[in-house]
Amino acid sequence: MILEKNEMAKKLVIVESPAKAKSIGKFLGKDYKVLASKGHIRDLPEHAIGVDIEHGFEPKYVLSKDKTKTVVELKKAAKESEEIFLAPDPDREGEAIAWHLLETLLPAAKGKTFYRVQYNEVTPRAVQEAVAHPGQIDMNRVNAQQARRVLDRIVGYMVSPMLWRRIRRGLSAGRVQSVALRLLAEREREIQAFKAEEYWLMGAKVRRVSAPLDPFDIRLSRIDGEKAAIANEAAAMGIKADLADSRLRVSDVKTKEVARHALPPFITSTLQQAASSVLGFSPGRTMSLAQKLYEGGDAGVGLITYMRTDSVALSADARAAAQAYISATFGEAYFSQNYYKSRAGAQEAHEAIRPTDVTRTPESLAGQLEPAALRLYELIWKRFVASLMASAKVAQKTVSIASEKAGARHVYTFTATSSDVLFDGFLKVMALDLRKKKAAEGEEDEESDEVAHLPPLAVGDEVLPLEWLAERKETKPPARYSEAALIKALEANGVGRPSTYAATVDTLVTREYANREKRQLIPTQLGLDVNDLLVEKMPDLFNIGFTAEMEESLDKVEEGGVEWQSMLADFYGKFRDWLERAREPPADRAKVDAVLALLADVKEWNAPTKRGKRTYSDEKFVTSVREQLAEGERPVSEKQLAALANMAVRYRAQIADAERKLGELGFGDLVTKDQEMPDLGEAQKRFDVLAKAELSDNQAKFIDSLQRQFASGRKLSSKQLAIIDRILFECRDSIPDFDSVKAELGLQDSAGVEAADTESPFLIQMLSQVKEWKPAVTKGKRTYDDAEFFKSVSAQFTRKHALSERQRFALKRLCGRYKAQIPDYEKFAEQLGLKTKAAGKDDEK
Repeated sequence: MILEKNEMAKKLVIVESPAKAKSIGKFLGKDYKVLASKGHIRDLPEHAIGVDIEHGFEPKYVLSKDKTKTVVELKKAAKESEEIFLAPDPDREGEAIAWHLLETLLPAAKGKTFYRVQYNEVTPRAVQEAVAHPGQIDMNRVNAQQARRVLDRIVGYMVSPMLWRRIRRGLSAGRVQSVALRLLAEREREIQAFKAEEYWLMGAKVRRVSAPLDPFDIRLSRIDGEKAAIANEAAAMGIKADLADSRLRVSDVKTKEVARHALPPFITSTLQQAASSVLGFSPGRTMSLAQKLYEGGDAGVGLITYMRTDSVALSADARAAAQAYISATFGEAYFSQNYYKSRAGAQEAHEAIRPTDVTRTPESLAGQLEPAALRLYELIWKRFVASLMASAKVAQKTVSIASEKAGARHVYTFTATSSDVLFDGFLKVMALDLRKKKAAEGEEDEESDEVAHLPPLAVGDEVLPLEWLAERKETKPPARYSEAALIKALEANGVGRPSTYAATVDTLVTREYANREKRQLIPTQLGLDVNDLLVEKMPDLFNIGFTAEMEESLDKVEEGGVEWQSMLADFYGKFRDWLERAREPPADRAKVDAVLALLADVKEWNAPTKRGKRTYSDEKFVTSVREQLAEGERPVSEKQLAALANMAVRYRAQIADAERKLGELGFGDLVTKDQEMPDLGEAQKRFDVLAKAELSDNQAKFIDSLQRQFASGRKLSSKQLAIIDRILFECRDSIPDFDSVKAELGLQDSAGVEAADTESPFLIQMLSQVKEWKPAVTKGKRTYDDAEFFKSVSAQFTRKHALSERQRFALKRLCGRYKAQIPDYEKFAEQLGLKTKAAGKDDEK
């Protein structure tokens, strides 16, 4: 039972975010206390799988470590309230948050009534209506979210260690993330394998014989009635020669009326795609801005409907409001009651993303919203209004022009097409260029014969060729995915859901599996390596079709058609088999026993070494392998055998006839490699010298890591020794009698010093006189600070006595930028070959 407001009952409303709590608090009045949970308050533990697989995949939830204070506040409020309204977002995650709140607050509430409140927009009418007609938590939706969370935890927790063993620690595999990476990697392989082929586009610049005489371009489309395909320059020049002195005459004129239809209102994926293509926003930024528009923020009222949706449906109220606005603003002919079809499986109970009040135009919000938020709102507003407007009517005219020449080898047909708007319809709002339709959709059509305008032409009219056009082209490889294109591909393949797209893309970049470059996602070598391993070892799990099937299964759980734990049991049965097949084959047991027998002769083990938080001990490792064999539960892997063999090589001085025995076991190459590496004594001499030198922090850390390697008995490589030699040269001013040390160690000047650097002393002297540095500039994620750069480079020159060519070039640019503050700049500039004329762009930065 819901108490009437005049009874002055204490009612608690809980939402996710403080911004939404602030807006809703204004709508409900003093009888309601509105608090924010600030997202999820419970989740699976960070450092354990947190799922009891043997007992129905029961999740083991723990209180999120940063939510203790929030939960204490919520429990206190629940205890003092008579009714509790759980009002998180209207989707799976929101339903799960509501359920976790219920489970956590129920004991403190002591029998108080809990309600589930849902609304699609943060407006007074929608919120008050929802609170007046509350419901209960939808456990099917909660279970769908639980199933997804458990599914993702099992995959991540059990597959990621394979990446740690084969590539490096800290890497992660994800059910959806790895499929997205697969799309990027497969596209990159296509690009790498692509071989460009030459082709030519031909046409002519022409004009009418009589006024109007404005020239226009025509495209060669057919040769003797067949599509023109010109493969090389010889063919192109042959055609050009054949066309010489030809006359051109209009052979056909076709005019047809075509309709251009408006696009449906935005759903999550199409909003992210459009914001990326039109505004240059990443999916993450788009969703962050959309969240603010939804919650209201400074506006005090939600400006758009809920932004995580896959439905293009519109409410009757929204349609009526749009009809009134469009008719009043543009005229009744511009309104059209368009209906759009959502993809299969979309939740039609949700609406598309639209403005909560269509009369709140983007212009009316100028100055109230930050510029980026206003641009996104404008994109949403225009798309919604246009979606309920009439189609544009376009007259499309195509003119065919044939060549005429006695003795010509072929007949050439040229075409040109123009489009003229008869009725602009939705274009009144969208203002699209009809000729740029394909480009706006991410495509290119270089062979298009579209022109801006055609003069009046009739069949039989002659046109004069002003210039024969021939342009060499090359076929292009498939384009790399932009963030927008990747989201579109994921959606088209049924992978992921509206709430996951932005996070999936961000994870690929955060994990360094892909880089963002000029709006493109380019897989890194690490990303390619991870993908190759996952696809090789578990092709079925990271199959796009299988991942889409799992999404459908989760949808069925939400609909109540499938029991969530049964669905997980079916998955886990397959997953366990795939995981078993992916395991590395066990090492040859006879070889393992033979190498352990060799190591039994070792009496003196190197001291354990610590790297980071882990301690490594050769003796304990050998003991652990023996215990593993004795237990018999897990075979020794090839990686473990390789580690044992390397130890036998390092300790071979204590093993009788070790080199022969290791050779017979197939490890002779390890012995040879070790023999070719520098002697341990060479490293020790260098460490002794460096102990007295003044090292930078980075140098000290690097030398410390090599000393730990050295202490464990592992030799340094020639490359590592060369780096030490370079550091010795860099620190030579702090090493007593360096010339003697250099002779004793046999150091070569080329080890650490670049070619004689005569420019840097002058450059540093010049810039040392600068008193006022320009403020630092941030571009993207990088900050450019002239003062800090000069300080860093000067310190490096003091250590190394030389700078790279690139660093000297950067200093020369700085000198030009600050020349007004450098006395005798002209004299220095002449010596260094610097420009002395008026300031250019660099000077003005």
